[in-house]
Amino acid sequence: MTPAAESGPESLAWLRGAVRDDTAVRDRLTDRLAYAHDASHFRLTPRAVVMASTAGEVGRVFTAAGEAGVPVAFRSGGTSLSGQAGTDGVLIDTRRHFRDIEVLDDGARVRVGPGATVRQVNARLARWGRKLGPDPASEVACTVGGVVANNSSGMACGTWANSYATLESLRLVLPSGTELDTGAPDADEQLRAREPELHAGLLRLRDRLRGDSVLRDRVARQFSMKNTMGYGLNSFLDHDSASDILAHLVVGSEGTLAFVSSIVLRTVPLLGHARTGLLVFEDLAAATAALPELVATGPATVELLDATSLRVGQRADRADATLKALAVDRHAALLVEYQADTAAEADGLVDAAQGTLGLIPTIVPAALSADPAQRAAHWHVRKGLYAMVAEARPAGTTALLEDIVVPVPELLPTCEALTALFDRHDYRDSVIFGHAKDGNIHFMLTERLGDGVPLDRFARFTDDMVDLVLGRGGSLKAEHGTGRMMAPFVRRQYGDELYEMMREVKRLCDPRGLLNPGVVLSDDADAHLRALKSAPPVEDEVDRCVECGFCEPVCPSRDLTTTPRQRIVLRREIERARRDGDRETYEALVAEYDYDATQTCAVDGMCQTTCPVTINTGDLVRRLRAEQTGRVADSAWAAAARHWDLGTRTAARALDAAARLPLPLVTKANHAARSLAGPDTVPLWSPELPGGGQRRRIVRDPDRSPSAILFSSCTGTMFGSAGLGSAEALQRLCERAGLALGTPDDLPQLCCGTPWKSKGLTRGYDTMAAKVLPALWDASRQGELPVVSDAASCTEGLRHLVANAGEPYRRLQVVDAVEFTATTLLPLLTVTAKAGSVALHPTCSATRLGIDTHLRSVAAAVAGNVVVPDEWNCCGFAGDRGLLHPELTASATARQAAELAEGAGQSGGHDAHVSCNRTCELGMTRATGHTYEHLIELVERATRPDTE
Repeated sequence: MTPAAESGPESLAWLRGAVRDDTAVRDRLTDRLAYAHDASHFRLTPRAVVMASTAGEVGRVFTAAGEAGVPVAFRSGGTSLSGQAGTDGVLIDTRRHFRDIEVLDDGARVRVGPGATVRQVNARLARWGRKLGPDPASEVACTVGGVVANNSSGMACGTWANSYATLESLRLVLPSGTELDTGAPDADEQLRAREPELHAGLLRLRDRLRGDSVLRDRVARQFSMKNTMGYGLNSFLDHDSASDILAHLVVGSEGTLAFVSSIVLRTVPLLGHARTGLLVFEDLAAATAALPELVATGPATVELLDATSLRVGQRADRADATLKALAVDRHAALLVEYQADTAAEADGLVDAAQGTLGLIPTIVPAALSADPAQRAAHWHVRKGLYAMVAEARPAGTTALLEDIVVPVPELLPTCEALTALFDRHDYRDSVIFGHAKDGNIHFMLTERLGDGVPLDRFARFTDDMVDLVLGRGGSLKAEHGTGRMMAPFVRRQYGDELYEMMREVKRLCDPRGLLNPGVVLSDDADAHLRALKSAPPVEDEVDRCVECGFCEPVCPSRDLTTTPRQRIVLRREIERARRDGDRETYEALVAEYDYDATQTCAVDGMCQTTCPVTINTGDLVRRLRAEQTGRVADSAWAAAARHWDLGTRTAARALDAAARLPLPLVTKANHAARSLAGPDTVPLWSPELPGGGQRRRIVRDPDRSPSAILFSSCTGTMFGSAGLGSAEALQRLCERAGLALGTPDDLPQLCCGTPWKSKGLTRGYDTMAAKVLPALWDASRQGELPVVSDAASCTEGLRHLVANAGEPYRRLQVVDAVEFTATTLLPLLTVTAKAGSVALHPTCSATRLGIDTHLRSVAAAVAGNVVVPDEWNCCGFAGDRGLLHPELTASATARQAAELAEGAGQSGGHDAHVSCNRTCELGMTRATGHTYEHLIELVERATRPDTE
């Protein structure tokens, strides 16, 4: 059945009338299928995706959908694993317009839109030494709305600082359209007046539960441990007013009771000092036996990793050396961390625990380290386990991650029985890991789902697992939410009476059954076996992806077209249509994919920095671009590689001419050329672009040997600078520091190769590499001298050239000008004139190069105040993308520009705006209206001798 047949977008006039404009409703096949996937193993294709912008708009969508009899669900980060973020009805995306963050009471509280990620909120709170209580492993991508919807917890927060425990109030939109702020002083009176049946019903359920000692004790026991199964009936025991009960019922309700438009959470202290260690045991029994005494020492976290987890973790590039060297057999490990506000307090915790740690039977002495790098290595392995295990799954299979909790004394027998179930049902290489301190473990297996594949084994395993967990007094869900996966088993866990109370909660809040039907509660015993997604093999990047969505928050095109995850899932949908012979769907997807996924990808590689398995979707896009490149274009770019000096100077003179000619004439000619050759070929000229720059200067000092080789960027030739330019500024700094620079003899003919690499043009790239590498080798005295580049993207490009070269060129040292300034020049210079406040735009290349710390330290050396916007992200200029598709840069920089404008209005503005890459400077200049320059230019002004 085609996607169109599954949920065809017949006339959606009823829906379009509810939103601000038609662009808020997306019903193209590409949009619908891009949102049919999340991190779970379910696949439901929505009829339409709505980019709602206000709570009132959501209420109008509720009304329209209710009248049309169409269900509604919500999508934020899409990291949920149990199928609660998909629908075959209307899907409301909460990430585009609900991302506001407001810090309250010096960080003691925070008001957050549901679309802001946990990492974004914590970055804002860090200034006050505070953080959110929930600390899920997916914090880079999961949103606060999703965290509240699932009552997520994480590594350290247990039940004392999870979403439920730290909630202060919510702003809700009920399915009726009623809006309610539960933090208002008269919230309860408002609820009684606007929703009298709901108000009375909640109080009736409260009194009924409190009056039945058997049910009350059962609820108290269930929620004394982590538990996100069903609705949080503990709300009726913990809170008195109907409005407070409602707010806490919504926590963990997975979008089935109301839409949350704003959240106020109490925060917890950010403990800045940690002591972390991986304690390795002979087997699982020894690890779990050590838990009671270990937990008594007060660690913030104790994470369990079974033998398979350890083997998988060893494959991680950033794994600790001790783990890599371990010959894993039946071993198990506990990742233990103590946290405190000061180093002395952290050391004190470890000292107090030493007696216990010394008695625990680890196979190597227990050691806890204060080294941030070692800590990061341990947590990189732990947080990436799900994706790393899933990456290694057989082609065509899907990874399923489940989440259970049992009383801690039951942890070992539960793990042993679970392992036996894996064997009984022939699930090989399954993995167990999780939050041992809380009795909360995750296990993962791989299964071939969808496409008519028999599901008998999966169904039998699930039934046996349910019996096992409930027989040990546990809960079938601890922190990932009930979802579609466990909805059929809620009655079995709670019994008929409590289940009927949950059904009454749903009826009171959502009498039409509008919101997310089939999620949390379901009387369909096979609901967990329906709407499963398959994963047809496509290509390397696609096949490795588990659709976790960690890549999405850093993608510059996320608010314009597609994200890396969506590019990948659409490739799967294209392959599915091809395989099924569905020509109509195939052709529609291929046609829409070109602009949505191929042409508007910045290929900046930022997705790789957050992907647990380091997928760079840009590599995929570059190959696709190469496949689309015609012979004429390929030959032209190969010729350009042979005559690059001429090409860059021609571009520069064209910009000079455009600046001199009448604007209407330039615009008309430019638009005509784009119409004729295509918008993916001819750049769009705009008046704020600078004139051309100067030909790169060859530097030689006959009296001194060079200390480094300057490889100035050709972007400085094509685009002139308002000031000295980065290359000239760097040369002046070196002169002041007493250092001589040299350049390759044929520098104007050379390029780092990025223009060809980003387009997938291998002929031109190889031609340029064949010129650049020997030239650098000779100029650097066979790799003895560092090669310094004055543009971060060129530094990254040169490093790629060197890394992919054979001997002897791999010995070349490529250093970015910012790092060279921080480590070599600044110690030899005197700052004579600091700037006051400086706005700094880090770049994607700087992030990937790992020079952000140098970037900030250099800026701090020459400015009294350095401001990096919280909304900083890749600008999306991406070489020529910002010229070919300026809408990409406009979208990528919109929130950063708005933050800078708001900050300037409050503080009076900045003395300078700096970055470390010429094209990024152009993009930010266009976005903000302020002239951006290279940080090196600011350093040059700040270190001028008083005599100049």
